[in-house]
Amino acid sequence: MANVTADRLSQARRALLAEISAEIKDPRVVEAIARVPREEFVPEEVRQSSYENMPLPIGYGQTISQPLIVAMMTEALLLNGSEKVLEIGTGSGYQTALLSQLAERVVTVERIPPLAERAARVLGRLGYDNIEVHAGGDGLGWPEEAPYDAIIVTAAAPEVPRELLEQLGRGGRLVIPVGSRELQELVRIVKTPEGALRHNLGPCRFVPLLGRSAWPGYAGD
Repeated sequence: MANVTADRLSQARRALLAEISAEIKDPRVVEAIARVPREEFVPEEVRQSSYENMPLPIGYGQTISQPLIVAMMTEALLLNGSEKVLEIGTGSGYQTALLSQLAERVVTVERIPPLAERAARVLGRLGYDNIEVHAGGDGLGWPEEAPYDAIIVTAAAPEVPRELLEQLGRGGRLVIPVGSRELQELVRIVKTPEGALRHNLGPCRFVPLLGRSAWPGYAGD
């Protein structure tokens, strides 16, 4: 039975990589996705669906994002391997693991302590050693380690949070879903001496960002 499950996961993984390769142009991103075992970051009850191109529940009302969206967001950061990256919303730790393959150092913040603890445990077990996992509060980001070369936010905000722009270094990139609670636009902000340049990357749908710069009624929950 275990061999059958492993074979199915292997076949599904190859199919997913082919699908992602058709959309993602950065070969480093595709290679990272090929290396990181998504099945290690999902609950046992949905493990058989690890390589379906769809979000999966990870508990506490949160999900591990659709692999293609993860790949798109990662590619949009324009990483070359030398960066310090801040991730807002560790979740399962899957996106964190991908970032660790593509950047020099990753600082990741998760608001839900049990998720932060579980992600840190899985990442440590799998040997990803250039990552710091922090449990966050109402503030956004991790200003103690700023400035960052890139920031990625895996929850949706009603607008681009100034608090995160202040933690971004000159020339840095911020990738974040922005819009209503129901539908957002994935955007990349590039911080230049002349100001913040915005690039719209396409529609998406994420869980809401909590804390400061969050939705009315969510802040301080």
